[in-house]
Amino acid sequence: MSIMHGARDKIVVVTGAAGGIGNAICRTFASLGSHVVVGYNTSKENAEALLLQLENGPHLALKAPVDNSAGMNELAESVKRELGNADILINAAGTTRFVEHSDLKSLDDELIDQIFRVNVRGVISATRAFQHQLSQSGNGVIVNISSIAAVTGMGSNIAYCASKAAVDNLTKSLARALAPAIRVVSVSPGLVDTEFVRGLDQNWRDQQASRTLQKRLATPKEVADAVIAATLLLPFTTGAVIPVDGGRQLA
Repeated sequence: MSIMHGARDKIVVVTGAAGGIGNAICRTFASLGSHVVVGYNTSKENAEALLLQLENGPHLALKAPVDNSAGMNELAESVKRELGNADILINAAGTTRFVEHSDLKSLDDELIDQIFRVNVRGVISATRAFQHQLSQSGNGVIVNISSIAAVTGMGSNIAYCASKAAVDNLTKSLARALAPAIRVVSVSPGLVDTEFVRGLDQNWRDQQASRTLQKRLATPKEVADAVIAATLLLPFTTGAVIPVDGGRQLA
């Protein structure tokens, strides 16, 4: 009940909301009575379909091009006009592509630039766009969706791992820079059993699951629940990285 009371009527902006993790975050906040902005870049149809499935309301599906600062400023203006000042910002937008770590030639400059533009600069762009609104909230919170690849150096490619390490560093720097008005936290999943991951090789997925202490992958809902905890249940936590990896780093 305390969670529902804390979430009710909060305005929550989620970038990358059409992805598996973003989808679960939107559903969880909506179920608790928050007003959710389903932020998308190219997946407009998926975002609008999700919007129709969210409980309570009102909610919005709006374009959130995190690599376009002007576009993010337009998003912030639309949120304020339609719903009011944002209370919570979830930076869930991200991009990657599988490239063997030893295959540096296939890790082309365009891919590297895209990964850092979306995964790192996107966090700064979204934070900058919503900083004033969050500071007016009285309890503004930013959650950056990171990855244990930031620590382990194991992930879809080496640029992706580096980008998530940068996100965790940004979390610490932003927490210091925006305090005390805004808290900033990283939620750092291991491999998550999203629709995308379920489409990959089953043997590979089983191998990844076996490398966790829990012997399974994280679910999108478990990541969403960690976000809920960071925003609503841990009011004295900021600049921290919360792992949701089933103990993978210890296995």
